[in-house]
Amino acid sequence: METKPYNSATNIVALQSLRARGVPDVPEDVDFLMEHLNDPNFDYYATLPSPTSSTTEVHELEHKKIAMSEYSGGASDFDVESRVESTRYSTASRTTTPSTFEYDDESPYPEVRAAVASIDDPTMHVNTFRMWVLGIFYTIVISGLNQFFSMRYPSIIITGIIAQLTALPLGKGMERVLPTTRFNTMGYTWSFNPGPFNIKEHVLITVMANVVVSGAYATDIIATQKVFYNQTLTNSYQLCLVLSTQLIGFSLGGLLRKFLVWPSSMIWPGALVTSALFNTLHKSYGKPESRHISREKFFCIALGCSFVWYWVPGYLWTGLSMFNWVCWIAPNNVAVNALFGTSTGLGMGIFTFDWSMISYIGSPLVTPWWSEANTVVALVICFWIITPIIYFTNTWFTAYLPISSYWTFDNTGMRYDSAQVVANASFSVAQYEAYSPVFMTATMAVAYGVAFAAFSSVVVHTFLWYRRDIVRRFKSSLRDERDVHSRLMQAYPEVPQWWYVILGLVMLLLLFITVEIFPTDLPIWAVCVALALAALLAIPVGMLQAITNQQIALNVMFEMIGAYLLPGKPIAVMIFKASAYMGTNQAVGFAGDLKLGHYMKVPPRLMFMAQVLAAFLSSIVVTLVQNWMFANIVDICTPTQPQFFSCPSTATFGSASLLWGSIGPHRLFSPGAMYSPLLWFFAVGAFLPIPFYYLARRFPLSYWRYINIPVFFAGIGAMPPATGINFASWAIVGFTFQWFMRRYHFRWWMRYNYILSAGLDAGVALGLIVIFFLLQMPKGGINLNWWGNIAWQNTADAMGTPLYVMPPGETFGPSTWS
Repeated sequence: METKPYNSATNIVALQSLRARGVPDVPEDVDFLMEHLNDPNFDYYATLPSPTSSTTEVHELEHKKIAMSEYSGGASDFDVESRVESTRYSTASRTTTPSTFEYDDESPYPEVRAAVASIDDPTMHVNTFRMWVLGIFYTIVISGLNQFFSMRYPSIIITGIIAQLTALPLGKGMERVLPTTRFNTMGYTWSFNPGPFNIKEHVLITVMANVVVSGAYATDIIATQKVFYNQTLTNSYQLCLVLSTQLIGFSLGGLLRKFLVWPSSMIWPGALVTSALFNTLHKSYGKPESRHISREKFFCIALGCSFVWYWVPGYLWTGLSMFNWVCWIAPNNVAVNALFGTSTGLGMGIFTFDWSMISYIGSPLVTPWWSEANTVVALVICFWIITPIIYFTNTWFTAYLPISSYWTFDNTGMRYDSAQVVANASFSVAQYEAYSPVFMTATMAVAYGVAFAAFSSVVVHTFLWYRRDIVRRFKSSLRDERDVHSRLMQAYPEVPQWWYVILGLVMLLLLFITVEIFPTDLPIWAVCVALALAALLAIPVGMLQAITNQQIALNVMFEMIGAYLLPGKPIAVMIFKASAYMGTNQAVGFAGDLKLGHYMKVPPRLMFMAQVLAAFLSSIVVTLVQNWMFANIVDICTPTQPQFFSCPSTATFGSASLLWGSIGPHRLFSPGAMYSPLLWFFAVGAFLPIPFYYLARRFPLSYWRYINIPVFFAGIGAMPPATGINFASWAIVGFTFQWFMRRYHFRWWMRYNYILSAGLDAGVALGLIVIFFLLQMPKGGINLNWWGNIAWQNTADAMGTPLYVMPPGETFGPSTWS
């Protein structure tokens, strides 16, 4: 291949006489490979080019230099498919200084090479009127819809990919209709239409959508206070609580850039999905494709088919959604319904015909297959083997309850009434002793054990694999990074650290005011402890998500710590958990979006402003939507709600507040308590990463490197309210597309896989909206009462029948408790 007269990494004209790059000497190269042995995304076989491989000399990146001379029109000319087999990157020691090592021209990760362009045009217009209009539009719409759907089971999430696909034609439309007149305001020249709608505007619009996809965690606190504790809340309290807990984590996320954004090993699979789609959309937009169907047309077909099909499992034959087909054969056999049921069973029926059920825990077309495999193995061991043993041996009196439920129960087998043990938002020991101890279903007990194991495994796994890297990066900066993307980003001024500090201090002050002037029982020192925990755990949690695309939920651990610090104060414990969890979660999510901006070369300061504005607006929207739903939807947050607005996340949240905040962990998990054996999961989670760490180092490039214990435990954290059918069908679809199609039909996979995921999500979301507002909500709704919609509900699974039924007036469990 003829050498080009420019360096693709730096755009500096290269010398015509290029020196050969030699293979790094031992032990530097060996150390580098060994540090990546637990990184299944790393391309080991391409890291050692031949000694005759050539490269360019090291050059400093000139400020504001355009990356390629033929880069024109503000559109990406990146060919996704042509980069798949690229191996043009350095293997020099990662321990050398910037002045002595050779820069990478490409990423050592094939997914990054396939999805991300190694070129940039810093002259693109990004801070434009149309970017802000579309960004705010998607922020409001997605926030409102996702808050609406989150209170329903099964649900659907409007993902950022949907905004990404629809924003392009809208942006191009605004490009055509907006005036091009230039204005001069205080010396600043601007225009409604500065030129072609470009890829960086598109990225910022999508980032604003991504920020609000998951909603606001604190809305579950507000819903729990209304449903479980019958409290009347002011609008000012709701807004202050949601705003402060949503935004406080962003300041922490900015401080994690050197750990989670700048290193090339933090690939962020979710960001790669988005990057690949950006580049392919802008490369092919408006161009006819004669060899294959265009991506836009494919998306429209997928959306249309998904919308039409959803009417079948979503309205015409709901039995295909809750596909407990074995229970139809034996509707009154409790054992069969416990194993194969999908309402209060373990969901061993394997498959469902409803995409909202398949994607309930996330789209299987996005998560890497090896990560999905860890999760499905954990499902089989923890919930399809251990849980039935616990249930059918009546351990912890679980046989008197349904095998799976996100509710807690009293000693008569009825739902636990929190009002019986809480007076003035505080726990009453006398009322508790007069009422009943609390009992958990078998799946909830195992879920708590799994959460304990996930916490300890995260700590041990991070120490074993990343301790040296973490220590080294405390002293690093963006200029110390060797890959092409970090060097291209030096063309833009970074966000000063004091921006993040100011944001954090303002939100911290707002949170202090909220917990002080409103009756929360949460002292300020406890808020500080919660935020310290968030800062401590953000790095390991973020690293795991950046590599595996699996989020490690630590909310149970934060609840346990808060409950020990604040016994008998359920509201205070919930806010403590939200502060710690959102501090970590928002920091990691913020870092993930920063990585997307890093890949797409978006100015960091604009990225910061877009994210903060989106989070601010979203906090207001979700609060208003939730208040509207409580005022207008009949029987909301009850198990028998006709349109399935049973509020599963609120029920789980409320049950947790009852267990941890009211009754307290010392009555449940401390030595001698009923559920104290679950504490052994801490030891299990701490031990298991160790043998697999040594096996991966002893047998390099073997399958041992695919075993990730934190993912193993954290991947099944959604159960309950999720059931086995959600995970099993998710894994089957994931294997089909993320292993088979990716392995044997890679070009199809690169071209259509993520677009198919977005089309299916969008079609189901549209179907849900139309069915609910057109057929189910007006005047009591129009229901189809036939066998396909009734049979699955007339089963022991749907009715939550336990294995042992208590006669009226009798109780089970211990005779005394305190």
